[in-house]
Amino acid sequence: MEEFKLFDAEYKFLDIIWESEPVNSTELTKICFKKLGWKKSTTYTMIRKLAVRGILKNENAIVTALIKKEHVQKYESEILLEKSFDNSLPTFIAAFLKDKKISKKEAEEIKKMIEEASK
Repeated sequence: MEEFKLFDAEYKFLDIIWESEPVNSTELTKICFKKLGWKKSTTYTMIRKLAVRGILKNENAIVTALIKKEHVQKYESEILLEKSFDNSLPTFIAAFLKDKKISKKEAEEIKKMIEEASK
């Protein structure tokens, strides 16, 4: 399993990049100020930190993610499943759906995913 562990602030920052990429670093500082309340120096520190870890690239003042959101979500969900639900998908789903109603459409989508995964 690849290492995509992110702190909440890093995930929120990457989420902005995923929405906006490729994004000029100056524009990114403006977006981060508006959405996260970050100063310019905080944004540039985060760019450097994640670039060193190979998570994003800042080339010619253009910032792009080197990993896809789906990969991070997959990693995070696998860690959650392992840590909190003893790797049991049925236990996770039971806990997630407890006291929750889902639409008929959502139920059909989930059924379809299960059928695809069990082929």
